[in-house]
Amino acid sequence: MKQLLAIVLCIAMPTAVFSADNAHKVSYDGGSISTIKSGTDLKLYIDSDHIRFMKDKSEVAVIPPTAITEISYGQDVHRRVGAAIGLAVVSFGIGALMALAKSKKHYIGLTWDDAGKKGGVAFQADKNDYRGVLAGLEGVTGRKAVNADAMTVKN
Repeated sequence: MKQLLAIVLCIAMPTAVFSADNAHKVSYDGGSISTIKSGTDLKLYIDSDHIRFMKDKSEVAVIPPTAITEISYGQDVHRRVGAAIGLAVVSFGIGALMALAKSKKHYIGLTWDDAGKKGGVAFQADKNDYRGVLAGLEGVTGRKAVNADAMTVKN
């Protein structure tokens, strides 16, 4: 009986611990948050009354959903040439296959105007969490996300 209880606790405990944190892991790519550098890992919390970016346990930015003026998204697709070159030294066959592999990075951009305080941020979301982050942002802001890859710039 004690063993069964111990097994149940081992299975249930991590699930309870992880489910309490409703944050999305993102990586800051750039924008108007001057206190952090590009590439910094953050947690994004999407609540009905605010959108928060946190680093460790400190708030980096808090944005009211009503202040969001635009949500954009896009993907940066690049070939893994650097990885292929490294593997080609070890094994020519594996290196050649890696040169053909693609890697996608999923980016989301937010712009806001909070009573005259304008700003913007671009961040990279995990490929498994990307659609959920977009859906959450669209839901709390009431704005439809725009595909940045489909936009063309004309001079």
